[in-house]
Amino acid sequence: MTGGNRPPVIGIVGGIGSGKSIVAELLSEAGCLVSDADALARQAINEPGIRDVLVSWWGAEVLDAQGRVDRAVVADRVFADRAELDRLEKLLHPRVEVMRQAAFDEASDSVPALVIDAPLLLEAGLASACDMIVFVEAPLELRLQRVADSRNWDEAEVSRREARQMPLDEKRSMAHHVVSNHGRVEDLREQIDSLLGKLGRR
Repeated sequence: MTGGNRPPVIGIVGGIGSGKSIVAELLSEAGCLVSDADALARQAINEPGIRDVLVSWWGAEVLDAQGRVDRAVVADRVFADRAELDRLEKLLHPRVEVMRQAAFDEASDSVPALVIDAPLLLEAGLASACDMIVFVEAPLELRLQRVADSRNWDEAEVSRREARQMPLDEKRSMAHHVVSNHGRVEDLREQIDSLLGKLGRR
């Protein structure tokens, strides 16, 4: 938790397609330091030590022609097998946490906030690292339309993935602040400014 002049830590949660990334982007535009867990995981997965472990598990077929980890092949393996997904997360999450903490430690005390953008923030036990948890709310129909457009996922795929996560009602109940993302970006930006104002960082 924050102390002294250290910037507060904001964690972003919400359903698939709710717009957590746009909230993170707006926080970044407001001067916050955003740690993107997916981006860090993409970086970590090709570190030699982690890449070698994946090859020892699943063979050289997880590498592409350039010798880099083929994330599509890895995704096919882990989403078909919960045990394999758990094993991958236990390998990657500690490294991602080290990378995140290093970035946060280097941040200026003057930034409005440090932001954790992680799909499984609550499931990974990161709530205790946050001074504020923000839930991004959007209607199911809109969320489904967004992921259909951006990822070509249908409702069954969204349901399958969300079934592996904490229920949305539970995530919302753990949040300190709710932002609504079903209108204009300008409206969302106003909510972000208000949020930072409540932290006394605007």
